[in-house]
Amino acid sequence: MNLSPWLTGIEALATLAFALSGLLEAARKRLDVVGVCVVSGLAAFGGGTLRDVLLDRRPFFWVEHSDWLWALLGLCLAAMALLKVRHLAVTNRAMQWPDALGLGLFTAGGTQLALDQGLPALVAVLMGVITAVCGGVLRDIVCNEIPKAFHDHRPYAVCAFAGGWVLVGAQALGWGEGPSLLAAAGTATLLRVLAMLTGVRLPGWREPPPPTR
Repeated sequence: MNLSPWLTGIEALATLAFALSGLLEAARKRLDVVGVCVVSGLAAFGGGTLRDVLLDRRPFFWVEHSDWLWALLGLCLAAMALLKVRHLAVTNRAMQWPDALGLGLFTAGGTQLALDQGLPALVAVLMGVITAVCGGVLRDIVCNEIPKAFHDHRPYAVCAFAGGWVLVGAQALGWGEGPSLLAAAGTATLLRVLAMLTGVRLPGWREPPPPTR
């Protein structure tokens, strides 16, 4: 299944954004060079690979475009050298910005790929959510954390879900592939950024009352 130029660009930018988020998280955890490369690779390719498995799509993006593996290795080595020389402190907030961009781009790309295979709109949107969320989930698990998408109560998968429906709606209105992808990616990313800036939270379990004696 050949990707259009728009989809290829979206997938490449999303891969780069999530690779950077994984790299920053690995640096924050003080992992060695192998750990940095593994965490960055899981963040960059994990969600797209799971999507391709579910869609029975071959070859995987990172197999079809193996140059991105070399680019990932180069990015990791260069970033580690820069952080060591400059003694820069990596914060959790720094990781969230490329993560938000990757979330939007992977949402758009995953949803479009599923639509191109003739899947129902709801299934296509869920494929976009899987593509956008699962890379970050794998990144957090390897870094020995409960995935932030599940426990920090900040809208994350919800943003991807909304962005996927923007793509479906835009194409139903006759928009072209490029504008539809950009609208979906922009919506998911903007919603995530707004959630980060405003601190809005999703409802969760209430704390149990203290036991009475």
